[in-house]
Amino acid sequence: MIRFSVVTITYNAADTLSRTLESVESQTWSALEHIIVDGASKDGTVAMACDYRKRCADNPDSHHVVTVVSEPDRGLYDAMNKGLAMAQGDYILFLNAGDYFPDATILERIASRPELQTDDRSQWPAVLYGETNIVDEEGRYLGKRHLSPPKHLSWRSFCRGMLVCHQAFYARVDIARTIPYNLRYRFSADVDWCIRVMKQAASQHLSLLCLGMPVVNYLKEGQTTRNHRASLKERFDVMTVHYGWVLTVVMHGWFVVRGISKKILP
Repeated sequence: MIRFSVVTITYNAADTLSRTLESVESQTWSALEHIIVDGASKDGTVAMACDYRKRCADNPDSHHVVTVVSEPDRGLYDAMNKGLAMAQGDYILFLNAGDYFPDATILERIASRPELQTDDRSQWPAVLYGETNIVDEEGRYLGKRHLSPPKHLSWRSFCRGMLVCHQAFYARVDIARTIPYNLRYRFSADVDWCIRVMKQAASQHLSLLCLGMPVVNYLKEGQTTRNHRASLKERFDVMTVHYGWVLTVVMHGWFVVRGISKKILP
């Protein structure tokens, strides 16, 4: 039975965390661990996470294993590396405070995919990826993410932008654990990480499976949004590393044209 490792990174997230916890708790797929990595929050985040852990442990109908760690860290991606190191499942996904699953059956439907029914786990896809819904702080649906995942994805695809949202990118744990987030990047280490995971998949001749459905409701406001200019500069640096300076400059010119056309076209 396929097991999912859901990792939630928190810091002073008491206002938005409950929606995420309820979403994971409601999943009908039983083979699930939920790892909450907190950065020593000063509000009610840790108490909320611990109450959730106890509730799951006391529920005889729940097979979800919840782990809560709270300690100072060096930022978001350091916390994600801690989650990577702790994950014991087959696939890891990051569902941060305010993000939640579109419905209670998502993981069950993913687990039932024919590509995951073989006993030879070494042949399972390196990545499962899907679409993203954008929601506001109240959890209200705002629309689809402006970049849509292609049916056929490779590491080269990201030269056109981050076509798959980080929260909609499920990586095989045995691969992901060998590829920590690069702490040199403060805002775009997720882009770099996804590319490196896909490069590793290509080197092992493993597939990337398009799920063809929304797999996450993503809270629009986040660290990248709040630091938009610095994030764009880092993404340029990431793309230069993976795709070279010339292609990166050409693609950024296209990004500008694409952005202008969206503003002027009805």
